[in-house]
Amino acid sequence: MPDPEQEDIMAGDRRIARPDSALPDWHMPDAAYRPVPIAWFTAAFLLQAVMLTFLFVVLLAKPAWVTIVLATAATGVLGAWTWDRGMKAAGTGWRLATATMLALQLGFVCLGAAARS
Repeated sequence: MPDPEQEDIMAGDRRIARPDSALPDWHMPDAAYRPVPIAWFTAAFLLQAVMLTFLFVVLLAKPAWVTIVLATAATGVLGAWTWDRGMKAAGTGWRLATATMLALQLGFVCLGAAARS
């Protein structure tokens, strides 16, 4: 009899359990993680919110144009990183939503910075 801690447990040609999980193969498929566009969108949204808030607060004493330029550059870098992670292969709706969200958050920061000059 095979050792269940070392070998797959088979029922004919079908594996019923794996040694690493002891679950039947229909409960634990052999698959790889595939990120979805909502993960890229959410990561971009949260990173941009933190980044722009940090820049806005740190640059309060500087002229508005400095905040606007640095916030735009940071958003551009974040947008390029998001596209390279896989957003370029996502559906049109996700790409449009991501670009709109990045632009809107940047717009709010630029509006706030422009108001202090």
